[in-house]
Amino acid sequence: MVYDFKTRRRVEFAETDMAGIMHFSNYFRYMESAEHEFFRSLGMSVHSDAEARGWARVDVHCTYRRPLRYQDLVQLHVIVQSIGERSMEFVVMFDKVVTVAAGAAEATETVARGTMTTVCVTRGADGALRSVSVPPEVTARIEAAPVDQLRELVV
Repeated sequence: MVYDFKTRRRVEFAETDMAGIMHFSNYFRYMESAEHEFFRSLGMSVHSDAEARGWARVDVHCTYRRPLRYQDLVQLHVIVQSIGERSMEFVVMFDKVVTVAAGAAEATETVARGTMTTVCVTRGADGALRSVSVPPEVTARIEAAPVDQLRELVV
């Protein structure tokens, strides 16, 4: 079972303001996109039409330390903080990849930290969303990070 996942993406011009600084709202889009990639990497999806199941965001936060700018390469590190009966909590670290001299080891600098709580839901015949238990195929592949690992991973 896994409790973390890393992916990278480059800041696009359309995601920035006129000064070339990434708009705050895009950090939330990046968190959701990284969560989707995490699920896909495990052969799953965050949405199932067949079962009318998905994951509703019920709480999101982001703390910004330094801005991301146009063309910055950012590593998104998704860490599963907890899994409850009906929900999962993620931490997403935004680590800017720092350009280093040729031949030197690559370095990153944490520029933001986000958290996201999602609840597993299904849509009833009346169209209303109802929380349901986290499916066994999810709990068979994903686990919460051990506390000592969580302390090391989350800066």
